[in-house]
Amino acid sequence: MNNKKGSIITLAAGIMWGFSGCCGQYIFDNFNADPVYLSSYRMVFAGIILIIIGIVKSPDRMTAIWHDKKAVLRLFIYAWLGVTFNMYTYLCAIAHSNSGTATILLYIGPVLVMIFSCFTARKLPSRKEFVAIIMAVLGTFILATHGDIHTMVLTPLGLMWGLLSAFALACYTLIPGDLPDRFGAVTVTGYGMIIGGISTFIGTRAWNAPMIHDPKCIAAFAAMVIIGTVLTFTLYLLGIKLIGPVKASMLASVEPVSATVIMVVWLKESFQFLDFVGFMCIFVTVFLLTKKEEAAE
Repeated sequence: MNNKKGSIITLAAGIMWGFSGCCGQYIFDNFNADPVYLSSYRMVFAGIILIIIGIVKSPDRMTAIWHDKKAVLRLFIYAWLGVTFNMYTYLCAIAHSNSGTATILLYIGPVLVMIFSCFTARKLPSRKEFVAIIMAVLGTFILATHGDIHTMVLTPLGLMWGLLSAFALACYTLIPGDLPDRFGAVTVTGYGMIIGGISTFIGTRAWNAPMIHDPKCIAAFAAMVIIGTVLTFTLYLLGIKLIGPVKASMLASVEPVSATVIMVVWLKESFQFLDFVGFMCIFVTVFLLTKKEEAAE
């Protein structure tokens, strides 16, 4: 029963993450929003909600982290180079391409984590890891050029921000270290978002940004915060608890599928066969790397 419930919950989280990316694209396409301001407001609101949840569920953990100077330093680095960098680059990738392509490129991140792990361990990639690297590079090439080296289908800015978002995801994954295990994922993520959000808000003077009062824009933004950040995060953590991290990460990788389907159906974006081929090349890397993790357990 727990296995079935956990699988459904984790799949729902992945689908909601994909929907959140499409909400971002809807805002960029229709209201000319700036990714800097959008990401700062998103982090502030999501951070406040997660901190409230953390205080209600485990107040001791929410205060304990501030008594460890090394943990606080790592938390601030995570907030700036993990959360903020990840949020901003992903939204920029959506703004300069589309939600489906941006989400697919984001999934190169696990490959970068693997390469970093091999480098720090001073070992060569295994056969599966090497194939994952080749597939990620091939998928990116197909998405960007549709197989023609003389033509760029994906804009240079779209490709740049997509690859930066993958690197940012790797930073988001690696920088926290053991903080989530020691203080709880809600604590670390909530504080990371509020620190990153307030820093960006003040640094960019986001209060001077032109406010968009259209109800559709507000609804899409609320969906990004509540559905695409708070609810998905909570569901994913529950899924990990019920079915374990390996299976949860595999099921959550439905995110680029849901982002692409929602993008085509709701936002009427075109998605060609070669885009699908590039998508599958990158998507298969998730399964290769997850299978390796599963075998190691």
